[in-house]
Amino acid sequence: MSIPKQLKPRLICKSSSEYFPVETYRFQGSDGGLLDIEYEAIFPKDKIVKRPPGMWRYREALPFPVEAEPVSFGEGFTPMPRVNVHGHGIFLKQEQLFPSGSYKDRGATLLVSHAKRIGVQHCVEDSSGNAGSAIAAYCARAGITCDIYLPASTSPAKIAQISAYGARLRLIPGSREATADAVMNAATSSYYASHVWNPFFFHGTKTFAYEIWEQLGFRAPDAVVLPVGNGTLLIGTAIGFEELLKAGEIEKLPKIFGVQAELCAPLLGSEPSKTDRIEVTPSQQTIAEGIAVARPPRGQQILEVLRRCNGRVLCVGENEIIASLRHMCRQGFFIEPTSAATLAAIPKVFRDKAWQSEYREPIVVSLCSGHGLKASEKVAEISQTRPV
Repeated sequence: MSIPKQLKPRLICKSSSEYFPVETYRFQGSDGGLLDIEYEAIFPKDKIVKRPPGMWRYREALPFPVEAEPVSFGEGFTPMPRVNVHGHGIFLKQEQLFPSGSYKDRGATLLVSHAKRIGVQHCVEDSSGNAGSAIAAYCARAGITCDIYLPASTSPAKIAQISAYGARLRLIPGSREATADAVMNAATSSYYASHVWNPFFFHGTKTFAYEIWEQLGFRAPDAVVLPVGNGTLLIGTAIGFEELLKAGEIEKLPKIFGVQAELCAPLLGSEPSKTDRIEVTPSQQTIAEGIAVARPPRGQQILEVLRRCNGRVLCVGENEIIASLRHMCRQGFFIEPTSAATLAAIPKVFRDKAWQSEYREPIVVSLCSGHGLKASEKVAEISQTRPV
């Protein structure tokens, strides 16, 4: 079987439809619009299955030259056991087992590989912790210096991890949004290795979908349950499954459920079946710090993804997150509270009988998004207190 010739990747502004070469250092269009990558993924399964397990086995589906050497720790192809989560059997991707302790390494390995290839020597990034850890780790491996902007309230373990990689810390008082605002000045003079603005990050996280497809015997699940703050995994997963659908590798897209914390839920009430408007909500402190994003820059894109995937948003409260964390730890999964928030929504997914009507036993996939060592003090506090 001959492999079709691929188009060279190029950046496109979502608002103006303006094109840019991928070698540019810009992170937004001339009008300030968000950038995406125009690229056609292909899946030569005969080659894929012969390669070592890892996300770089899908080389022809990534916007990075096949012959180029990536910045890599051998990441990817995380285990996906079938697990009982709050009384329901699902497949659970162990994304906390990545080198820096979260799925954000998927985006970081591709973004930093691209940055190194185009000659970047210094970059900046803003994060609630995990993306900053991932970018700092891969920049250390690539020999690229970086400044990581974080909310001053970030978990001490994440701050220590980022500092240990040699990154320069910029701790910003206030909310996650204040941190995002603070990095913008630096981004005008340094390469912005953003997990939100830089589209190469999403084309790394899309490998989450590829691995699920392969681990299920080259088929799509019926539903995927994902955290949604800035939408880096949700958007990436949708891109991955849509590329598999376009290539004829799956028959239909899975339903995507995005999970938010009730204390920071800008997408609640903005599901595609209701309205296209993102609610501007005050960001209150939640133990699920990884999804505490009150103004997601790609909020409209998240809604577009949910519409195409017939998806919806679910919210969970602090007590549900705490109970979920205890439940998972007692099963041997040492995860951070943000991971527990995603899994707290599993009962709500199965209570929604309407979407399950066409399946005898729906195949549902979710994930442990970050390791418990990322927030060990908080996890210890929760596990030692009396159940709520």
